[in-house]
Amino acid sequence: MAKQIQAVRGMNDCLPGTTQVWQKVEDILRKTVASYGYQEIRFPIVESTDLFKRSIGEVTDIVEKEMYTFEDRSGDSLTLRPEGTAVCVRAGNQNGLLYNQEQRFWYMGPMFRHERPQKGRYRQFHQFGVETFGIASADIDAEIILLTARLWETFGISQYVRLEINSLGSNEARAQYRDALVAFLESHIEQLDEDSKRRMHSNPLRVLDSKNPDVQAVLEQAPKLSEHLDDESQAHFKNLCERLDAAGVEYQVNDSLVRGLDYYNRTVFEWVTDSLGAQGTVCAGGRYDGLVEQLGGKATPGVGFAMGLERLVLMLQELECVGDIRRNADVYVATMGDEASIQAPVIAEQLRNEVSGLRVMVHAGGGNFKKQLKRADKSDAVVALIFGEEELAQGTVTVKYLREQKEQVTVSFDEVKILLQALTV
Repeated sequence: MAKQIQAVRGMNDCLPGTTQVWQKVEDILRKTVASYGYQEIRFPIVESTDLFKRSIGEVTDIVEKEMYTFEDRSGDSLTLRPEGTAVCVRAGNQNGLLYNQEQRFWYMGPMFRHERPQKGRYRQFHQFGVETFGIASADIDAEIILLTARLWETFGISQYVRLEINSLGSNEARAQYRDALVAFLESHIEQLDEDSKRRMHSNPLRVLDSKNPDVQAVLEQAPKLSEHLDDESQAHFKNLCERLDAAGVEYQVNDSLVRGLDYYNRTVFEWVTDSLGAQGTVCAGGRYDGLVEQLGGKATPGVGFAMGLERLVLMLQELECVGDIRRNADVYVATMGDEASIQAPVIAEQLRNEVSGLRVMVHAGGGNFKKQLKRADKSDAVVALIFGEEELAQGTVTVKYLREQKEQVTVSFDEVKILLQALTV
């Protein structure tokens, strides 16, 4: 026997049963962003490697360690997209959608990072993201946070997540803070781990994001970014907080929140949870006013967020917040006799045409009537429709209830359509 081929490590199958949960989650996401007037945008999985080096920053874990990068036959360096914001900006620039315009986009699809697979985190993972362009004021920052808060309420997990926010200030303010932070880190270099020492000059703000508790203890005495904010950024952040307060959205200001990508400025935020074991981020985003220009477009403000769907689905399942999942089939059609077997798909098509949203599974593969009823029971259908040549001649069908203790009934084809209407509600 030939050796079975396995899936690539960290790239998992999504099987029937779980896919129904995903479909429900995706449906809620689509409906929620549509209620805010956002439009879907789709883009390629493969992009130029330079796109991510220029946007994410070369001194980041993503670019240094995690990207799936390869040369094509033309010698061009290509990368499987590790995140969506830079790709969305590239698409907007290339297609003339950004400069001097206001846009509200959303996207959903697979991303790729070569990191250690663990619970809720895979090498091929799926992200849902929102990106807005052309609006510099804090009202749009507040809007996308309110949008995420509505999602948690719809999913029934509001009590399990909390919002942390911060402001990184302008690029100029960050440069001044950077100098102060580097001076502090140099004075405590013996207490830093090797990763922090490496980043201290190339990307010092990422040291604030260190997961090493010893480094975090040192950072408690470090200068605060909030003490170096420019006046305009302070006013922007104050306005954001006022809007969140007015909307009743609870939050915590986290001075150490910097996000892992180089392009952020001013507002950054994360929704975090303790419900997946160690504290985990469910959704994160912020403002990136310089990214459009950095990637070759004309200066255009932007702000957005992204969430990993694997982690969200896992959280919903573990908290038992998935809710009702629509069954695979509403109706299973079983027949007796060759003529009935031939007519069964025709009748099923009529039912699908006349009862909107009805899910009809027709028995296939032959077998006796007992076998058909066993298949009907396994199908997840609520009722089985049974008919033979005599029923065909009389225009009737027998309805057998599979999930309720009800007597089976024989009704006309017209009556069965009315009866089945209730199954699609």
